[in-house]
Amino acid sequence: MVRIENIRIYEDLEIDEILAIACKKNKLDKSKVKKVIIHKKSVDARKKDNVFYNYSIDIDYDGKVPKNLKIVPEEDFKLNINKNRKSNARPVIVGAGPAGLFCALLLAKNGYNPIVIERGKCVIDRKNDVDTFSKTGMINTSSNIQFGEGGAGTFSDGKLTTNIDDPLGRIILHEFASHGAPEQIMYIAKPHIGTDNLIKVVENIRNDIIEHGGTFYFETLVTDIEFDNNQLSSVIAINKDKEIIKIKTDTAVFAIGHSARDTFKMLHDKGLNMERKNFSVGVRIEHKQSMINEAQYGTKTKLKLPPAEYKLAYHEKDSIRSCYTFCMCPGGVVMASSSGEEEIVTNGMSTFSRDGENANSAVLVNVVPEDFPGDDVLAGVEFQRELEHKAFIAGGSNYNAPCQRLEDFYNNVKSEKIGYIVPSYKPGYTLSNLNDILPDYVCRVLKDGIKDFDRKIKGFADNDAILTGVETRSSSPVRILRNELLESKIEGLYPCGEGAGYAGGIMTAAMDGFKCAIKIIEKNN
Repeated sequence: MVRIENIRIYEDLEIDEILAIACKKNKLDKSKVKKVIIHKKSVDARKKDNVFYNYSIDIDYDGKVPKNLKIVPEEDFKLNINKNRKSNARPVIVGAGPAGLFCALLLAKNGYNPIVIERGKCVIDRKNDVDTFSKTGMINTSSNIQFGEGGAGTFSDGKLTTNIDDPLGRIILHEFASHGAPEQIMYIAKPHIGTDNLIKVVENIRNDIIEHGGTFYFETLVTDIEFDNNQLSSVIAINKDKEIIKIKTDTAVFAIGHSARDTFKMLHDKGLNMERKNFSVGVRIEHKQSMINEAQYGTKTKLKLPPAEYKLAYHEKDSIRSCYTFCMCPGGVVMASSSGEEEIVTNGMSTFSRDGENANSAVLVNVVPEDFPGDDVLAGVEFQRELEHKAFIAGGSNYNAPCQRLEDFYNNVKSEKIGYIVPSYKPGYTLSNLNDILPDYVCRVLKDGIKDFDRKIKGFADNDAILTGVETRSSSPVRILRNELLESKIEGLYPCGEGAGYAGGIMTAAMDGFKCAIKIIEKNN
C-alpha cells in the first residue's frame, strides 16, 4: 500500500474527491488506484482562521510510485495463536466489561470455551435499570452504570482513546468495528462509539463468544475461590435465585471493574497481595457546547466539524497535586452512576451524535496513598464511600446530586440559583456547596486548575458553569499484584483490567484482557 499523508481538506468532501486531490498533488493516475483506505483523519484547529481536516490515506496503486511516498504493508488484524491445549478445564472470566469480554473473545476463538460470570444483567436489561434510576431514583445495586454487561464504559460515550502505543490497540479497534461500531473508529484521531451504538456492539461480542463455545452467567456474583497447594481449583458464585454455583477450574481471570468493593475484600481476605494506588476525585463541570466549539474552532471555518473536545491539565507548583480533565463528553449529559445505596457518583455520557446542549467533563485532583491514615489496603475505598455518602446527604438523600455554580464554589457559598447553564443530571439536582463535601486540598487545586484552564479555553471559568458532585470512580483505588506471567500469588488466578489496577479506560482494559488471554494460551501450549 502507498501512504499519502498531510492531505489538507477545507470543505466537506467524499473519499473519492479526497483521493482525486491527493493524486493530483502527488502526480498519480487516479484510474490506477485499485483500493483506498482512510488511515487517519484529524482536525487541525491550531489557527482559528485556517481550520482544516488533515487526512492520511493508503492506496493500492498499480503504477510507478514517487520516491516521496511511503510503502506500507496492509494491516493484518489476526492474532495467530497455537490452539493446542494441555488442560481441559474451562477458564472462568469474572466480569463482562471490556477486559473480561475481550479476554473471553480471544479464548473462545482459540477453542477454550470460557465461562463468563457477571454480577449485573445483560446490556439491554441493564439499560432499562439505568434509565429507571435516572427517571425515578430507584437504584438496582447489581445492575447500574458500574455493574453489568459492557462495564462502566458502556454508559460513558464509548471513548476508544489511549496514550499507549501497542499493536493490540489496532486489533481491538478492528474487533469493535467488525462487531458493529462505526467504521470511522479505525481512522479518526479521537475515536468514540457512543453509548447508543456500544450497547448493540457489546451484545454482538457476547453472541460471538457464545457462537465460539462460551457461556454467560448473568446476575451471578462470585463470592469465593478455592485453591490447593497455591493452585486455583474452583470459583464459587451465587445467582439471582440464591443458588450456589461451584465451577471447578484451574484458570480464572478477575476482570472485576473499579467498583467491585466486595470482591476486593474477598480477594484480600483470601490472601492475595494488594496495594493502595493513586486515584483521583473531583466533580463534573458543564458548559454550553457552543462555547467549547467556538473556543476550539473559531467561527470562520466552512467545515461541518464534530462537537469540539478538550483535554487539560494543571500541576500545582512545588506540590504532588495536579488537576486534569477526564472523560470529556461533547454534547453529553452527567449521569447518575451510583452502585450502592445512599451514595452519589457521577459520570459523563454522550450518544454517537454528541448533539446535546451541554459539554461536560470530570475535573479531578489526584489522591495518593499517603492521604489515608493507617495501613489498611482498602482505605481508598472507604475514602470514596465517605465522599459519596456526603454527596448523597447534600443532594437531599433522594439520589439528587449536589450542584453548584462555579462562582459560588470559588466564594465558598451554597448556590441559591442557576444561571444560563442548566444541570443535565437526572433524576434531579439540589443546589449545594461542594466545598462542604470535598477535602480542602481537592477544592484548592480544583479552583486553581479551573482558573488555569480558562487561560487555555476562554470561558472555562464562566461564573455560571455548573459543578456536579462527586466523581470518585475514575480508576481503582487498589492494585492486585501479579507476576510477569500476569498471575497473582495464586497460580491460575489472573487479576485483569481497570479494577485490578492495570488499565484506565475501555481500550487499555480490552488490551489487558487480550494480554491475559495470550498468557493463558501460552501456558497451555
